[in-house]
Amino acid sequence: MWVYLNWALGLRALGCRVLWMETVAPTYHYPPHEVQADVAALKSQLERYGLAECVALCSFTDEPLPRETMGECLDIEAAAEADLLLDLQYLVARKLVGRFRQTALVDIDPGLMQVWMSKGLMDLAHHDVYFTTGETVGQPGSRVPDAGLRWQYTPPCVALEWWPPHRPGRDAAFTTVSHWSMDEWEEDAEGLYSNDKRTGFVPFLDLPRHTTQPLELALCLSPDEEDEQAALRKRGWRVRHSYDVAPTPWEYQRYIRNSLGEFSCVKPSCRRLQNAWVSDRTLCYLASGKPAVIEHTGPSRFLPDSAGLFRFCDMGQAVRCLETVAADYERQCRLARALAEEYFDAKKVAASVLERALR
Repeated sequence: MWVYLNWALGLRALGCRVLWMETVAPTYHYPPHEVQADVAALKSQLERYGLAECVALCSFTDEPLPRETMGECLDIEAAAEADLLLDLQYLVARKLVGRFRQTALVDIDPGLMQVWMSKGLMDLAHHDVYFTTGETVGQPGSRVPDAGLRWQYTPPCVALEWWPPHRPGRDAAFTTVSHWSMDEWEEDAEGLYSNDKRTGFVPFLDLPRHTTQPLELALCLSPDEEDEQAALRKRGWRVRHSYDVAPTPWEYQRYIRNSLGEFSCVKPSCRRLQNAWVSDRTLCYLASGKPAVIEHTGPSRFLPDSAGLFRFCDMGQAVRCLETVAADYERQCRLARALAEEYFDAKKVAASVLERALR
């Protein structure tokens, strides 16, 4: 939710009227009462951000939706009056995309999307402009194929006014929120590899035994993964269920703001593709004045390696980064917020995207 919320709130702060477009399956697949239950849940989460009445609903096949399905949502005709479709999901049907005067895709999964496109596994609708949150995508020497498109870099963003600095809570730890074991596989020149978050963490599972800093994982674990939880705790990790700490956008926010900072590894694809990507979740930590210690994803023109944001490649570096943050904590908190303000402010990022998409 916060991926999309940060963009929506940044656009609104610029004075834009924002419509939140959701696509659903045709009603013969998805009964109206189920759609309305989902819409009600969505609106309840958007209400405190002033976006509940901005939801536009349409069928992803572009078929008309019956009134009982639409409820009080806006329809595709209302949505298509917008000056720009900013597509962050990139599975919108060609017919729907074609209704808009100007369209821009924002790639929030850089590297993998281009690989899937180059292999014919993903067929995107045509957009007028293509943005990516991976710094190296489309650049000379990149490991990421361009799939025949011209990619323009944009940082991901965070709505700073909604994420003010906050002192950590009692018994705070370095945390992250994540999926864990998933049946996610990718293939490159070296062969088939597992691409879930657990695989990314495997080289660092013994980290709690090498640092004095408390480390906590909020993970989406199934009931049959109790042995996994026990194994993590035995190695020194605190483990919580992500559903317990982040069932709503505001509770997710509370969890992040009460943390010491973030510690997180990346999926193996980010390391292999060297996409120079930084997570939208990490930006929420930075904006909250929380230093982030994250795995290195490739050379960057502006991401620091040891100032508010620390990027590590191996166990020794991870330990040193955590201990450096702890020894200089107040200063690193200020640097984290300053980094968010300089490069990831949703108003600045959205303004740049609008300027390039609407020129």
